Amino acid sequence: MNSNQPAADLGALFPNPLIPGFNPDPSVVKVEGVYYLVTSTFEYLPGLPVYRSTDFVTWEQIGNVATRPEQIAVDEVPTGLGVWAPTIRHRDGLFHVIVTVPAGRGCVVFTATDPAGPWSDGTVLEGLNGIDPDLAWDDAGNAYVTFSGLLLEGEDMGRHLGIQQVRVDLESGKLLEDPRSLWSGSGFMFPEAPHLYHRGDFWYLLIAEGGTERGHGVSIARGPSPEGPFEAYDANPFLTARSTIRPIQNTGHGDLVEGPDGGTLLVVLGVRPGGGTRAFSPLGRETFVTTVRWENDWPVAEPVMLAARSPITDEASTADHRWIAVRRTPDSVATFGPGGVSIVADGSTLDDPRPSFIGRRQLTIAVESSTTVDVSAGVGGLAVRYDETHHYEIEARTTGSVVTVVARAGVPGLRQEWTGTLPAGPVTLHLDAVRPAGTGFGPEMMTSDHVELWAEAGGEQVRLARVDGRYLSAETAASFTGRVIGLYATEGTVTFDGYRATGSDS
Repeated sequence: MNSNQPAADLGALFPNPLIPGFNPDPSVVKVEGVYYLVTSTFEYLPGLPVYRSTDFVTWEQIGNVATRPEQIAVDEVPTGLGVWAPTIRHRDGLFHVIVTVPAGRGCVVFTATDPAGPWSDGTVLEGLNGIDPDLAWDDAGNAYVTFSGLLLEGEDMGRHLGIQQVRVDLESGKLLEDPRSLWSGSGFMFPEAPHLYHRGDFWYLLIAEGGTERGHGVSIARGPSPEGPFEAYDANPFLTARSTIRPIQNTGHGDLVEGPDGGTLLVVLGVRPGGGTRAFSPLGRETFVTTVRWENDWPVAEPVMLAARSPITDEASTADHRWIAVRRTPDSVATFGPGGVSIVADGSTLDDPRPSFIGRRQLTIAVESSTTVDVSAGVGGLAVRYDETHHYEIEARTTGSVVTVVARAGVPGLRQEWTGTLPAGPVTLHLDAVRPAGTGFGPEMMTSDHVELWAEAGGEQVRLARVDGRYLSAETAASFTGRVIGLYATEGTVTFDGYRATGSDS
């Protein structure tokens, strides 16, 4: 972040979303010309995906920080809690990820020499009561944790106390002083997501304000030391999409980094709402990027705009970094082998906190996903999940000489089922998200998308349901995550040939 270079045309440089699908609360670090980015995962395992890029354009997931359940302890966390808002930093050859796990281990610092892993078991910062922790060091090597003071228990649970800071001993996890208050923001609700940077003559304190919904924005203050005092920027929030017609909304929770050209980049979370009033965001909060220039030692950000991505194909029949499961690891749910993916049911369903389900993030708004399933020894299928109360699925079971296929919409107050039959044997199940057809403000155009559930076997098809997608969106499910499409079993043993998805945003 040492250049005053003017911002370049964002669309010519980077795709947006930068990291598509359920990837909120991004944090990024540049180490020897290579970028590493992490995002939140809440109740899913493995937790904290690590993405790598050398050009800020092409990103590859190289691993996850929390690959072992005990690292974060989310096996019993309520929906919406779990792994919140990490920060990734690097110092003296060691990568650090600091994160709060509400209802889990608390504030934890993980370390690794290789960001692909393995990562340490984690050191808990005992007594740190807050969320969205940042980690920074001063010139003398003192480690500062700056965080949003948030009461996580008691009668005032959920009350924000502003941005706070404390010096810590990273080896022991001890706080070296009482936390100090740094800044309460520029007057908008929920000052959170702080990051501390040293640039030129100033220390900068970057925060999010306005809540993570439509009022979200990025604000900044500066001071002479990491402890302040901090002077607020009179143009705050210097990035927001509130009350605009921009296709990317809820932009905030930013992190600054030097770009490949020496200029400054700002990664943020955002959503892509659809429908006639742009009210529903099917993929939840994703990672976006914009450019920043500096004027009078203050940042000026370009609006976050869409930039076309190529169509995305995701095919998987073996274990990799991108499978996730709910409150447990994928390898505790599924077995990957030459015959495909096998899941042994344990009595749970998709309504349960720990379903026998493994999935992958939905990466595009329009997607065609499928799997071929053998249900000769069990019952299971293909599902898209937001949480245990918001999911659509299509499942199969052998019934005498046929296979019965059931499509189901599992959302509060709107539970429905549709049934059909196909010839006995392997059945290919399809779950497709499609954009609304037509124009104008009729009922068809008021939603984000529709989910079509259908199946085929022996040259026959059954098209069972076309379900309104708005009930699986950030605004309706409100579970902080995003759509995850995957494989599940509810009875016996079910074998899948893998998972296939092809989609685009056009």
